[in-house]
Amino acid sequence: MTPVHPLIVHLPLALAVVVPLLAIGTLLYAWRRGLSRRAWAIVFLLQAGLVAGGFAALSSGEADEDRVERVVAESAIERHEESGERFVWASTGVLGLMLLPLLTARRETMRRVVAGVATAGSVATAALAVDTGHKGGELVYESGAALAYVNTDAGSVSAEAADTAGTVNTARGHLADLGRLAGGDDDDDDDDDDDD
Repeated sequence: MTPVHPLIVHLPLALAVVVPLLAIGTLLYAWRRGLSRRAWAIVFLLQAGLVAGGFAALSSGEADEDRVERVVAESAIERHEESGERFVWASTGVLGLMLLPLLTARRETMRRVVAGVATAGSVATAALAVDTGHKGGELVYESGAALAYVNTDAGSVSAEAADTAGTVNTARGHLADLGRLAGGDDDDDDDDDDDD
């Protein structure tokens, strides 16, 4: 079985970076020539895609959660999940703000101000996206969440595969310690070479 969550999460995370950049560009243009409804509608539609992708990522994460809990502590998964929920709900609020300049017909100053607030919100949600992605990366690369999908004869993760995540993390710590120890002893072995 292929996990769906890793396939979906990249869309909202990428849009969380793209939308603020486009919104800032649209605002810079707006301060000189007025807020273009067409340009702002593109920003709004991309934010809508972010929100839809975010809800799909939440749903797929829930579907994958039981399997991943076999190899990763539930508390680590919960931290990632809660971060993802904050990101998606904040993005939904920003989507609502982004709709307002499209609905306000007359007051240009009001449209610019609301668009500015929405842009600031999109920058904040980008920070939430980075935090969520970081926590997801920790699950996969540090806690071994991907091991939940390692095929075995029984069709599930063996105890040996599940223990590998802990072994890998321990080995990383030992390698770091060895690197620090080796860093100060570089010249010791060179003395023997000079006698030849």
